[in-house]
Amino acid sequence: MRKRIITPPPETIQTRGGGGLDLERAATVEVTSEDKDFPIESAFVSGDSRGWRAAVPGSQTIRLIFDRPQKLKCIVLIFEENETQRTQEFVLQWSPDGGLSVKEIVRQQWTFSPPTSTREIEEYEVDFSNVTLLELLIKPNISGGLDRASLKNLRLS
Repeated sequence: MRKRIITPPPETIQTRGGGGLDLERAATVEVTSEDKDFPIESAFVSGDSRGWRAAVPGSQTIRLIFDRPQKLKCIVLIFEENETQRTQEFVLQWSPDGGLSVKEIVRQQWTFSPPTSTREIEEYEVDFSNVTLLELLIKPNISGGLDRASLKNLRLS
């Protein structure tokens, strides 16, 4: 018998949809603002990234415009808030025609209450063909205020 001890890969959240879509090669991203220390690209990497954060308070939009229509099976969103108690709302929507018509996937609210409730993980199994645009609208605090929107991770498969 032959035997090998292998090193396990770093623990990451795996989607049920399998391998992820390489957004760097498949899409252009538009964002309403970004903190220079938390650029939008860091929300699309695997592992323990810093994620994206808006440069200014208030509602923000992250829009993925695909180079060619995509088939989506799974969408994973991870939000983290370790400092401020707040209730966030986000809307996730998609379009088959570059944004001429938009279809809402989900509208969700979540209350962050550090130190106990600091991470929101949303996984949506979908069956969408011909996706040309995916849009995430984030209202960081439904009560207003100076909170900034953030997104730890976004993965598609």
